[in-house]
Parts: sequence; C-alpha cells; structure tokens
Amino acid sequence: MMSKKSPQLRFEGFTDDWEDRKLIDIAGNISDGDWIEANHIFDTGDYRIVQTGNIGIGSFLDKLQNAKYFYQADFDELKANEIFPGDILISRLSDPAGRTSILPDLGVRAVTAVDVAIIRPNDNFHAEFLVAELNSSTILAKVDSLASGSTRKRISRKNLEGVQINLPTFEEQQKIGSFFKQLDDTIALHQRKLDLLKEQKKGYLQKMFPKNRAKVPELRFAGFADDWEERKLGEHAKYRRGSFPQPYGNKEWYDGEGAMPFVQVVDVTNKLTLVENTKQKISKLAQSKSVFVPKGTVVVTLQGSIGRVAITQYDSFVDRTLLIFEDYEKETDERFWAYTIQKKFEIEKLKAPGGTIKTITKEALSSFDVHLPQFKEQQRIGSFFKQLDDTIALHQRKLDLLKEQKKGFLQKMFV
Repeated sequence: MMSKKSPQLRFEGFTDDWEDRKLIDIAGNISDGDWIEANHIFDTGDYRIVQTGNIGIGSFLDKLQNAKYFYQADFDELKANEIFPGDILISRLSDPAGRTSILPDLGVRAVTAVDVAIIRPNDNFHAEFLVAELNSSTILAKVDSLASGSTRKRISRKNLEGVQINLPTFEEQQKIGSFFKQLDDTIALHQRKLDLLKEQKKGYLQKMFPKNRAKVPELRFAGFADDWEERKLGEHAKYRRGSFPQPYGNKEWYDGEGAMPFVQVVDVTNKLTLVENTKQKISKLAQSKSVFVPKGTVVVTLQGSIGRVAITQYDSFVDRTLLIFEDYEKETDERFWAYTIQKKFEIEKLKAPGGTIKTITKEALSSFDVHLPQFKEQQRIGSFFKQLDDTIALHQRKLDLLKEQKKGFLQKMFV
C-alpha cells in the first residue's frame, strides 16, 4: 500500500517518505515588495516593477510592451525591496493566490509590489522543485483557501509562511526540479514560436491588404498587378440577419431528437471559427422559425462582442444577433472575404470612442468601403492565410497538450 507521504509517480531509486515542513522553515525568510502608488510609476526609467500579473503558474508572464519602470530617485526614496534573477516570487493576490515563478533576467534591475512574496534561494531546497511543488494543485488550493478580503482576496504573509509542504531528499528534489525546468523551457519555447507566428500573421494582414485609400497592397503574390476595386459592402454582398422564435426561454425551442447547432454571439471565436459545440441546440420544431446556414458561410456578430467573424465549419441555424453573408455580386473567396470583414471592423473600432463599437446596423455595415482584387488573387490570399491559420492552430494544440501534461505531472509527482 502506498504511503501517504509518497507521491503517485516517482523517479526510479527513490522510496523514502517525504517530510512535512512549514514553508518558512524551508525558505528561511519570506519578504514582501513595497507599496507602489500611481505617482511612483513611469513609462521609462532604470527599474522594472514586477507585479502579480507577471507571475504565472511556473512561468514568468512578462509583457514588456506594458512594462512600467521607476526612475532612480523614486527607487531610492521608496527603499523598495530589490529583486534579482533567480528569486522565487509568489503572488499573494488571489486568482489564484500562490502562483509561483522564478524571476528571469529582465535585462534591467527590478523591484516588486507588496502583493508579491519573495523567497531567496538557499541550501535548504532546490529552487525549481519548490516552485513546482508550490504550483501543484494541492498546494495552490491550500494557499488560495487561506486568502481573504472583501474585494480583492489575498493571503497574509503569516498564513503563507505557515503553509505545510512535503519535502523529499535533496537528490529527489533535484530530479523533480530539473524535470519541471525542462518541461517549462519546452513550453516557453512553443509559446515563443506561437507568439512569433501570430506576429507574422499580424504583419501579413497589414501588408497584404490596401491601406487607407491605396488601390494596391504593399505586399503581393507574383503575377498580380491590377488595382483592387473599391466598393460599398452592400453593393458587393447579399446578407441577412439570423432569427429565432420568441420567447427565447421557451423549452420547446431547444434540444430533442433532430436538434441542430444554434449559433449565437458566444459561439463565435476570435480565430475565424465557431466553437466545436454550440452553447445551445435548436429543436426540430424551432428550426423552421430560424435561419439555416450551410457549412463554409461567413457570419459576423452584430451585438455584444461586435465584429467577430467566423467561417462556419458545420451546418447550423443562426441567431438574430449575427449577420449571414449569403451571396456575392461577383465570385468571392470566403476566407478572403472573412479577413476583409474582420479588418474592416478593426478599422472601425479605432474610429469609435474608447476603441469599442457600441452598436452596428445593417445599414451602417452596408456603407463600409471594401477593396477587392480579382478572384484568383483572392484565392491565393485566402489559401495563404488558411495555411498560416492551420499552422498556428497546430502549434496551439501542441502548447495546450504540453500544459495539460504538466498539469498531470504536477498532480501525480507531489504528495
């Protein structure tokens, strides 16, 4: 029978029970960052401010484009705790409390906020092991349950110091810590590849469609030289809104034998696709009162998250909160058209107050200017972005699988 002090999954050669210890006894000392007020924050400076939002479960979620810095004078005045590469940072703020990362070398000196606890590596523990154990589901749940507060829940440093963890021999810590370090490095590598692909796609979208009043894009496939035609959307596309019988909550409109996917705003992703399974299914009785949309149709959301576009990947019925493109005045590539609509809404959002479109009518949409090349060029562009989308989706699946594998190991390799 397996001991309660032994994890489900272990490296070969280790059989001793793990020892119960308080976190403070292992860490030796746990300190906090300092209070950071708005007048301490600047867009440039010598010191990076690390906050709870930078701390992931085992990874440092660094977003340099949103970085804020201290000026030198403010750092000296505040006397904040300076942190160093290799320090273990723990979020005391819930969502969940206990998220732990090792600070990487940011290339600048850094300080941290008061809701971040700091453990400096010592000879009592292996750093990567401790980070992995603190991020295990058992310890995360334990730490988060100790968080309190009416608006923003946080764990006190005293409660954090008293958290019980289990410690194997240092040799076993090394094996486990190195394993998770390698796994985190692999995840980080895949994340960088995925981020790079998304940035490349963003760049292509900017260069492969005409800007402002230009008649041709900056970047084109060989063999195409004609100007793109500028038209009003309503002149080129035929469209209609979806529909659904009222009242929405009537049980007989949903599920049952012969029910089919019913697409609402919530079912449209930001990846030009619908979710795999719609939130609701429309009953056979209600189908005659809705709008059938065959697979491969472009739809766009008109309420809620306005401007999300999808090419439907299955037959479905569609709600009145979406617009359905049913036909075109000239032969049109669906994927090219989907990206045209998506880009048009992005431009309109920039014009809207606060960067958000509050409402959009069919009439307003009809007046949108769109640029259209010959059908063959549309096909080339559509195929190019489909291949790019497929590659991004493949890397996303690999990344998700790695994260799930890590989650499984975290559950099985700790007491």
